[in-house]
Amino acid sequence: MPQMMTALIVGASRGLGFAIAEELLKRNWNVIGTVREGKRTELHDLSELWKGKLRIEYLDMTVPSQIERLKLALAGESLDLLFVNAGVANEKGMKETVGEISTEEFVRVMVTNTLSPMRVLEQLTEKVRPSGVVGVMSSGQGSIADNEHGGNDVYRASKAALNMVMRSFAVRRGNDRALLLLAPGWIKTSMGGPNAAFSVEEVIGDIVNTIIAQQGKTGLQYLDRFGKTVRW
Repeated sequence: MPQMMTALIVGASRGLGFAIAEELLKRNWNVIGTVREGKRTELHDLSELWKGKLRIEYLDMTVPSQIERLKLALAGESLDLLFVNAGVANEKGMKETVGEISTEEFVRVMVTNTLSPMRVLEQLTEKVRPSGVVGVMSSGQGSIADNEHGGNDVYRASKAALNMVMRSFAVRRGNDRALLLLAPGWIKTSMGGPNAAFSVEEVIGDIVNTIIAQQGKTGLQYLDRFGKTVRW
């Protein structure tokens, strides 16, 4: 009998994180999804439809003690996928330059998009089976080589920094499992906005296909949703 696959999706309350969780459930995975404490989310509604298959844990990944609490909650469990989706954009968006942003807002974006995902990976990667996948949601805007038009300074910087620290993480670990930086494209979510090129429904199948296609591989890859390598 095939082994039941289990995924932990960090940041699954809405948007692409929610869609990844839902798509994996449809593919007969068990899913653990994290949300912040304090309010009911789409994931709570989904958990009622998938009782016994979807479990909710509470996490604000910018708070180290909550990552440690989640690690304790996962004691004795093994994962086939650990994927950190959570992230933010700066409040004033694409046109705000790095010279204009406040120090406090710059720190908020960098802590959320760069430092916190890596803290999650540092704490929880050992929960992932050797054949499993450890991934984070990056962006094509994190590519230095592909930045030919500028704009979105701070978000770009946070994702480029995420790519760099993920690469350091990979070098430190050696090729012991699949590590993935995923650039999903410009998607109609609360972050991507209504003018984005694609809907979540149009892309989610490709996103999940690319994530799970990394099972059994080793080393770090920076890929778009079709599994094509993105330039660093």
